[in-house]
Amino acid sequence: QVQFVESGGGLVQPGGSLRLSCAASGSISGSIFSIYRMGWYRATPGRQRELVACFTRDDSTTYADSVTGRFTISRDNAKNTLYLQMNSLKPEDTAMYYCNGASPSLFLDWGQGTQVTVAS
Repeated sequence: QVQFVESGGGLVQPGGSLRLSCAASGSISGSIFSIYRMGWYRATPGRQRELVACFTRDDSTTYADSVTGRFTISRDNAKNTLYLQMNSLKPEDTAMYYCNGASPSLFLDWGQGTQVTVAS
């Protein structure tokens, strides 16, 4: 069973940056980021969890319109870590951020997430 552990969130002022990390543990964690198409999601109270960024089938990347040009998804297979670099943060980026498979058919158990709060 794979478990995701997200980290790197925090309080940041508008215009600031954060880098989120997602580590995997479990029986197949040693190779999951090299073989499993992953994405980052965010959720706020009262709103459905939304896909923020993910890897596509041809291993390129795609982003929600609201974060295009500001967020970058990447991975380090050697470190078994998925990243989300977030620049030019806005108050509307405030949410709990999660990593998981890039589509519902790829979902594994959700981790605890990491809270990002953008406020002055």
